[in-house]
Amino acid sequence: MNETHKTIGRMRSDAKAIFAAGLRAVDPQEAVLRHCRLQRERFHIGRRVYDLTAYRRIWIIGAGKASAPMAAALEGLLGDRIGGGVVNVKYGYTRPLERVELVEAGHPVPDENGRRGSERMLDIASRAGPDDLVLCLMSGGGSALTPLPAAGLTLQDKQDTIKVLLACGASIHDINTIRKHTSLIKGGRIARGAYPATLAALILSDVVGDDLDVIASGPTVPDSSTFADCRGIFDQYGIASRLPSAVVDHIASGAAGEVPESPKAGDAAFDNTHNVIVGSNFEAILAAKRQAETMGYTVLVLSSMIEGETRHVAHVHGAVAREILKSGYPIGTPACILSGGETTVTLRGDGLGGRNQEFALAAAIDVADHPRIVVLSAGTDGTDGPTDAAGAVADSDTLQRARTLGMDARRYLAGNDSYHFFQKLDDLLLTGPTHTNVMDLRIVLAAGTKGDRVPRN
Repeated sequence: MNETHKTIGRMRSDAKAIFAAGLRAVDPQEAVLRHCRLQRERFHIGRRVYDLTAYRRIWIIGAGKASAPMAAALEGLLGDRIGGGVVNVKYGYTRPLERVELVEAGHPVPDENGRRGSERMLDIASRAGPDDLVLCLMSGGGSALTPLPAAGLTLQDKQDTIKVLLACGASIHDINTIRKHTSLIKGGRIARGAYPATLAALILSDVVGDDLDVIASGPTVPDSSTFADCRGIFDQYGIASRLPSAVVDHIASGAAGEVPESPKAGDAAFDNTHNVIVGSNFEAILAAKRQAETMGYTVLVLSSMIEGETRHVAHVHGAVAREILKSGYPIGTPACILSGGETTVTLRGDGLGGRNQEFALAAAIDVADHPRIVVLSAGTDGTDGPTDAAGAVADSDTLQRARTLGMDARRYLAGNDSYHFFQKLDDLLLTGPTHTNVMDLRIVLAAGTKGDRVPRN
C-alpha cells in the first residue's frame, strides 16, 4: 500500500471519529438532562420553574426517533410523580420505560400503530385539566409517527400523500405544511387539545433553522402556514393529480373557509404552553468541530442550514475541497469542512438509497483524481432513506475502486442507486439506531500531497 492510500485510510477513520463526536453531543437523554432538573418540588425546564405541588397529575406524551430516551430521562427525574403517558417511536427505537408506554410505529410512511398511538396521545392531552402538567417530547420523525387524519381522511390517504411528497423532492417545510392541514394532532392541535392544562414541550430539532412550527409538524406551537399555502405547494410541484382526491378536496375546502384553520399566534390555546429546544444540528456540528481541531485539522463550518438538491450541494462541497488543495483558500490543509441541514433527492431512477448516500456518490465523482480527499455524509438518526445505512464514506479513489468491480458511478447516480454502489464497495456507514435525530452531518477532509501529514491525536 503506497503512502497516499495509507493517508486516505487514516482520514477515513478520522471522519468516522468526527461523526461519532457529533452524535455524542446530541444524545437525547443527555440533552433533556442538560435542560431539566428537579430541586425538591421545583421542576426546572430551561428558564422556567414549575411548582409540582400545584399539579394533580403529570402526563408524558410525544413522538419521534429520540422520544424514548427523552422519556427515560424524565422518568429518572420525576419517577412516580408521572401518572402515565404514551410515546410513539420508530420500530426498533425503544428504551426500557416504567411509567410511559412506547408504541412502535412506521416511518417515514405512517402505519396503523402510529394512528392508534396518536389517538391515545390526543386523548390524554384532551382529558388533562387545569391542575395537570403535560410534558410533550418531540423529535425528528415525529410527523410520520403521529398520523391522525383529519375528518374525512383515512390513514391510506395520509400514506399515499407522503409517498408522493417524498418522491417529488418537496422540502420538509412543504411536506409538513401539508401534514399540518390533513391532521387532528399537528399544527398546534396538541396545545389546543391540552388547554387549559399546562403544557411543556421538549424538542430535539431536525429541521433547518430550528423552526418550531416545522419540527414534528409543530403540534404544540402556533401554525404559520395555511390551507392556501398547501394549494400553492400542490401547484409548485405539479402533484395534485397524483394525490388522493379526498386530500385535494379537503385542502380546497379549507382554502374556501369551509374547514377550520390550524390555531395561529394569539390563540388562547398557547397561553399555558412552553416550548424548549433541547438539541439541534448546530450543536452536533460544534462538537464535530472540536473533535476535528483536537485531531489537528483546520476546520471550516459552512452552515447547519443547507438545503437543496443533494447532488448540487455535493458539487459545492467538492469544489470547496478542490479549492483548498489548489490555492490554500479559504483554509489551509489538512482541512475539515463541516456542514449540516437536510437536502432533498428528486427520484429519477428506481434504485435504492438516501440523500446522504447520494451526496457521497455525487461527491466521489466530483473529487475523483484529486488525491487525499475523504467525504462522509450520514443521518444522525442512523437511517438514510428506506435503507439500513446512516450514509456512506467516499474518497478520491472511490471511482477507481468501483471501475475495478465493473461499476459506472455515474450510471448508479442517474438511477438513484447509491446504496448498492456503496454496498459493493463495503463503504456504507452502518450505525444502527442512534436514538437521536438532528438532520444530517457532512464531513469533507482534504490533505495536501507534499509535506502535509494527516495529524494524529
